Amino acid sequence: MLNKIFLMGRLVADPEAKQTPSGVPVTTFRIAVDRDFKNKQTGEKEADFVTIVAWRGTAEFVAKYFTKGRMAVVEGRLQIRPYTDRDGNKRSATEVVAENIYFGDSKRDGDGGNYGGGFSGASAPAQPSPYDAPVPAGDQFTELDDDDGELPF
Repeated sequence: MLNKIFLMGRLVADPEAKQTPSGVPVTTFRIAVDRDFKNKQTGEKEADFVTIVAWRGTAEFVAKYFTKGRMAVVEGRLQIRPYTDRDGNKRSATEVVAENIYFGDSKRDGDGGNYGGGFSGASAPAQPSPYDAPVPAGDQFTELDDDDGELPF
């Protein structure tokens, strides 16, 4: 069976980082995902608000680098979890368990910082992104000396 989901949306609030009693990091957050079509009555696009749960290194990554308003690309699986509320009623929670989380925008788009996109949720970036390097002045192309005209594959 296949249970794979990809979502792209903006965080509606700052992530909530916690730890399980055994010390495992877990971070929960919600993203607003725009629908591809407009409401016929209002002419406005509607959004779905999806709860995302990240564990371990991915949880720490999200808690450290994501804030309200940032665009996130989430790769994970859909989970429907049953629970009993305070009144004893049986309920279910639908959420996405994140496997990888990527930046869907650059920090420059949000608040003037200097991030490149596409970091995996497995670890925080250790060095600045090569995409953020300044563009050298002058000719940006160099001739390859060892080009034999053959394709490398």
